[in-house]
Amino acid sequence: MRLIAFVTLSLTMALFQAAPSVHAQGRDGRNYPPRAAPPRYQPHPPGIHPHGPIVRPHPVRVLGPRVVPYGGHVWNHWAHPEFARPLYYWEWASIHQVTCVAEDSYGDQYPVTEATFPGFALINMSAVEDDALDRCSAESGGDQSCYLATCSHF
Repeated sequence: MRLIAFVTLSLTMALFQAAPSVHAQGRDGRNYPPRAAPPRYQPHPPGIHPHGPIVRPHPVRVLGPRVVPYGGHVWNHWAHPEFARPLYYWEWASIHQVTCVAEDSYGDQYPVTEATFPGFALINMSAVEDDALDRCSAESGGDQSCYLATCSHF
């Protein structure tokens, strides 16, 4: 009887220790750092930004959108430099698809749309953002200046 109790306790402890590492890994097999909940929303002061527009006007060419299943690996992963990921104040329960757009140094934009699932939230956005960056890198010939331009939902 003691052996059964010992084995049960050992397995339970092993599962609890393995659970955080499984949770931190995305559906696509990549490990993403946990993203904290966004801080309380505070609108900015009215009027123009004190330092001018954040993104300067420039000509762009938008390539055809690509729709991929969430977690699909269409492009090789680009080990892009770390960047501050945006916070999204969305009503996650009403979202059906997410589109992220990456842009290269020539102004070409690479949109990627992925269907969401019940429970999709901020912690899953890294995968969609990275897919847009992966597409930009792959289809621009390895342009190292690709950056995340925007993400939206519907």
